[in-house]
This record gives sequence, C-alpha cells and structure tokens, in this order.
Amino acid sequence: MRWVLERALVKAGYDVETAEDGQLAIDRALSERPDLVLVDLKMPKVDGLSVLRTLKGHYPDLLIVMMTAHGTTETAVEAMKAGAHDYLMKPFEIDELLITVAKALEVESLREQVDYLKEEVQPNRWQLIGDSDKMQTLKLLVERVAPTPATVLIQGESGTGKELVAHAIHTLSPRADGPFIRVNCAALTETLLESELFGHEKGAFTGAHTRRSGRFELADSGTLFLDEIGELSFNVQAKLLRVLQERTFERVGGEKTIQVDVRIIAATNRDLLREAQEGRFREDLYYRLNVFPILVPPLRERREDISVLVEHFLDKLSVYGKDKTLGPGVLDQLIAYTWPGNVRELENVIERMVIISPGAVIGLEGVPTFNPSNQFEKSLDPFILPPEGISLEEIEKSFIRQALEQTDGNQSQAAKKLGLSRYAFLYRLEKYGISVH
Repeated sequence: MRWVLERALVKAGYDVETAEDGQLAIDRALSERPDLVLVDLKMPKVDGLSVLRTLKGHYPDLLIVMMTAHGTTETAVEAMKAGAHDYLMKPFEIDELLITVAKALEVESLREQVDYLKEEVQPNRWQLIGDSDKMQTLKLLVERVAPTPATVLIQGESGTGKELVAHAIHTLSPRADGPFIRVNCAALTETLLESELFGHEKGAFTGAHTRRSGRFELADSGTLFLDEIGELSFNVQAKLLRVLQERTFERVGGEKTIQVDVRIIAATNRDLLREAQEGRFREDLYYRLNVFPILVPPLRERREDISVLVEHFLDKLSVYGKDKTLGPGVLDQLIAYTWPGNVRELENVIERMVIISPGAVIGLEGVPTFNPSNQFEKSLDPFILPPEGISLEEIEKSFIRQALEQTDGNQSQAAKKLGLSRYAFLYRLEKYGISVH
C-alpha cells in the first residue's frame, strides 16, 4: 500500500517520505515538518489516532489526512475532532486520493496568504518607515488621532505615502476590523464619481441595469479614504458636505435616505486652503475636512530616512532573485538626489536598479544623476533666478516634468498646475520631446 501511494504521489509531482509504523512516522514528521501527512488508522507500534494527536500537539496547523477501512463512521468523526483535515475510506481510487491531497494543500496555501495579510495590517507593520524627526512627529500624530472619530486631512506632494498614513490611522483605530475603502477622486468623471460614492438605483442613468451600493455604504463601520479630494467638482463637494454633517445620503436616482457610520480620511497634493480662498474649493467643506490636518514631509526634507527606505525596498524586491546590496558610493548618490517624485520615485528607482544589476552588488547603473535644475525646482518663490548657465528652455522642461510627476502623468492636471491650456501643454511636450508613460 505504501509503495502504491508513494508511486502515485511522486508521479503527481510530490516529494514523498514513507514510514512502516506509527513511531517512525512521528519521528520523521517531527524532524522534517512535512506539508501534509497521510496516516493509516491501524499501524504497528503506534496507532493512527495517537500519531495524529502527537503531531498536532507539535504542529497545530499540520495537514493530516486519515485513511481507514476499520471501525465505523464514528472513527472518522473522532479523527476530525482530533484535528484531521480530511479522511479517506479504503478502498479508494488513486484519483480520489490525489484530489484530496491537492485540495488540502490549496487550503494551506490560502491560509498562509490570509495569515500574511493579517500580519501586514498589524500596528507594527505600518510601513511608515523612517526615524527622522519629521517621521517621528508624523507617527506621533497618527497615534494621537487614530483612536478618535475625527476627520483627517492628509496633505503632501505626490509619492510621499499619504495612503499609507491613512491606512495606519485605520489600522490603529477602533474600526480596524471594519473595511478600509479607497476612492481616487481624480480618476472618475463627475457622474461616475457620484455613483461610486453614493451608489445608484436601477435605471438611474444609461447603463445602470441594477442597483449598486456606493463606497459610503461599503465603508459602513469602517473608514472611507478619499484620495485626491481636491479634484471633486462643486456639485459633488456639496453632497459630500451634507454627508459629513448628517452622515446620510441618497443613492443616485433614489429617494430612500441611507444612514452610515463612516470615518472620513481625505488626502490631496494641493494646498486646499489656498484653493478655497481662490474659489476653486468650497471653503465650508475645507473646514469640515480639516479637523485634524497631517502634513506628510517630502523625501528631500528627511534624507536621513533614505538609507532605511532603500534597505526596506531591497528586502521587498528579494523575490526577484538573490539578495542584493548597494555598491560603494551608490547610497551617497541616492541621498544627494532631490527626489521630486518622493518615496514612490525612490521605490521605482531601486526596482530598476535591482533588475538591471547583473550581480549581487548594485552599481551606479540606474541611479538618477544630480540635475542642477533641481536647485530651483522646489523653490517657494518662483521669481528667484536659477543658477547661472541654465537656459529658460531647461527651466520650462524642468517645470513640465515636475508637474507631470506630481500628477502621476495626468496631462490635463499638469497643464492646469502650470496655467497652460491642454493644447499649449501638448505643444511643449512635443517641442521638448518629453514622453509621458
């Protein structure tokens, strides 16, 4: 029987160890920790149920399938109560065995994925990486606001990690077991965004074939993260203001008032106060959102965190192959760069370096070179003259690239940031040979 099962399982692609008695089975399983154990009920020295209980005592998550032709159904029930994953009644077909083994291992794989995801959202896995003074202040703010129901407005440049901050607040809050629902306000048209937020009734508009719940309903008892909230139209802003005030709304095309218990966290790369003062954002909505403001610092203002971020990304990218380390001078070059795309750009650069580096040591290939135009890219005063020798064309190209970086390649938003029409912006892209990915 052992020989037949071993041949069938090896042929199916599994690595197999066998044992002719219960004690040997225990010894081998404890020394090698297999993924799955097939145990007969009747065996010399130690019976199958004793083997099951012993192995489960050492490895509670170990998959064990019992095989039995003895006794009654009560024996199988006893095995399941003792922790068996499944059982096979002899005689059985080899195909039945292979299906049972495959399903058991699939369950184990899914369990590992669930455990991994649970671990990812534990408080000690925030992914808010860095020990600089600015990051310590940021983490303190997150810890202070998380236990409260306060609405949070997260501001910062593109790529600084605003969504990670929002997720950290949710994870540390009493709502951690509830849903964390994200909406990118810049990615949808006004009609679609309203339906996305509040849901719609069947027939509310063309294509609304069924009733659909919105993100507010889905986030009930949890957190709703409104990313790029500065892109909302005035119409949607007015409806959002009512939800923030009353925590009620109606689906698009519906009359029933729906009440929800949702915490709002909003994020933007714009200066919302200035937007409100200049009439591009509702001032009353701004003050509703700005209950607890958090400013995420750009990477250039916390360069001391670059080394630990690089180490984190290298560890994360180890799935590409063997572990890699930085060669001489590479970290200095990374620290010297101004990182207009912030942490997101740093992660992309590290990934590119890992891919193009042939050996275990990463050289300077793929490291962004220092651009003198970076000296004025982030100037608070746009009228300060750049360093001598930099032409107006270089300045214009630099601002175009920076606008594209801050808007994740969205040409319409980049043109708006620079005060250009879309056609004038496209003309300059073609003129300077700037490609948008």
